[in-house]
Amino acid sequence: MQTDGTRSSLSQIPTGIWILGFVSLLMDVSSEMIHSLLPMFMVTALGASALEVGLIEGLAESIALIVRVFSGPLSDYLGRRKGLVVLGYSLAAVSKPMFAIAPGIGTLFSARMLDRIGKGIRGAPRDALVADITPSLLRGAAFGLRQSLDAVGAFFGPLLAVALMLLWANDFRAVFWVATIPAFAAVGLLVFGLHESAPCRDNPRSNPIRRESLLRLSQSYWWVVAVGALFTLARFSEAFLVLRALQGGIPVALVPLVMVLMSLIYFLSAYPIGRLSDRMNHSKLLAIGLVVLIAADLVLALNDHWLFVVLGVSLWGLHLGITQGLLATMVANTAHADLRGTAFGLFNLTCGVAMLLASVIAGLLWDRFGASVTFYVGAGFCVMTLIGLIGNSARLKAEA
Repeated sequence: MQTDGTRSSLSQIPTGIWILGFVSLLMDVSSEMIHSLLPMFMVTALGASALEVGLIEGLAESIALIVRVFSGPLSDYLGRRKGLVVLGYSLAAVSKPMFAIAPGIGTLFSARMLDRIGKGIRGAPRDALVADITPSLLRGAAFGLRQSLDAVGAFFGPLLAVALMLLWANDFRAVFWVATIPAFAAVGLLVFGLHESAPCRDNPRSNPIRRESLLRLSQSYWWVVAVGALFTLARFSEAFLVLRALQGGIPVALVPLVMVLMSLIYFLSAYPIGRLSDRMNHSKLLAIGLVVLIAADLVLALNDHWLFVVLGVSLWGLHLGITQGLLATMVANTAHADLRGTAFGLFNLTCGVAMLLASVIAGLLWDRFGASVTFYVGAGFCVMTLIGLIGNSARLKAEA
C-alpha cells in the first residue's frame, strides 16, 4: 500500500523522468527478450563455449560503458543531450533484426556490439539529463524511478520470451523478430515525447575533458569511480545466471524466468531504496548491497538445484536495486552541473574495463574449474571491495 509520502514524491518527479523511464521500459522489453535467450542460443544453436559467451558478453557490456566516455563530454560541450540519447536508442533498435538473421557467431557478435554501442552513446547523456531536470532533493528517487521502470521492461521481456518459446517450440529467431517492435516504439516515444529545454550558457563552450576541466572533478567523485570499478569487478555478466539455471535442469523454454525473477526483485526495490538514499548515508547502503551480492554468489556456488538458483537470483536482483541507482546518484551529486556528462562517461569507462575483466575471468573459471568456483571468486572480490569501502569510511570519519 502506498503512503501519502510516496504519492507526493512521485507527483513531484518531472514528466521528463517518466518519459525516459518508459523509453527504458520499452527498450528493455526488446533487449531482454533477446538477452535472456542469447546465452542458450549461442551455446545450443551456434556451438559457442562458456569462454566465448563470457568474452562476447564482457566485450559487449564494456564497450557500452566505454563509449559513454565520449558521448558524455560531447553532451556537456553541446549543452544538449536529447540528440545523443535518440541516436543511441536508434542504433540499439536497428541492431535487433540482426540477431534474428545471424547465421553464426560473427554476425551475432556484430549485432551485440552495435546494440551496446547504442547503449553507450545514450547512457551518460541520459543519466546527466536525469540529474539536470530533477531537483537535488529528489535525485535519488528520480534515478530509482527510472531504474524501476527499466526493471519492469526487464521483467516483461523474458516473460514474453518464455511464452513465445513455449508457443513456437523453442524458435529463437521468431522471438528475436518480435523483439524489434518495442525497440522501435521506444525510439518513437523518445523523439516525440521528450522536450529538452534550451541550454543556458553564461560561458563559451570549452573542451570538457581538458586538464583544467578534469581537475574540477572532486576527490569525492574519484572515490565513487574507484568504488564503482571494484563493484563491477565483483559483479560479472548476468549471462552466467542463465547458464547456472540451465545447469540445474530447468527446461530451456523456462530458463528466461530467472531473469524475470531478478528483474521483478530489482523493480520492487529500486524506487524505495532510491528514496531512502535521499535520506541515508550512501556508504552504508553500498555496504549493504555488497553483503547481499556476497550472499547471492555463495548461494549460487553451493548448488545448482532450482531452489538455490531462485534464491541466488533473487538476492542478485536485490543487490542491483540497492546499488545501481545509488551509484548514479553519487556520481551526479559529486560532479559540477556542466561536467555531469563527462563525469558519467569517465565513471562508466572505468566500470567498462572492470566489466570486461570480470566476465572474461568468469568465463575462464567456468570452463576450467566449473560454476561453483566462478561464484566463489565473485564473492571473494565482493569481500575485498567491502573491506576497502569500510576502511575508507573509517578514514573519512577519523579525518572529520
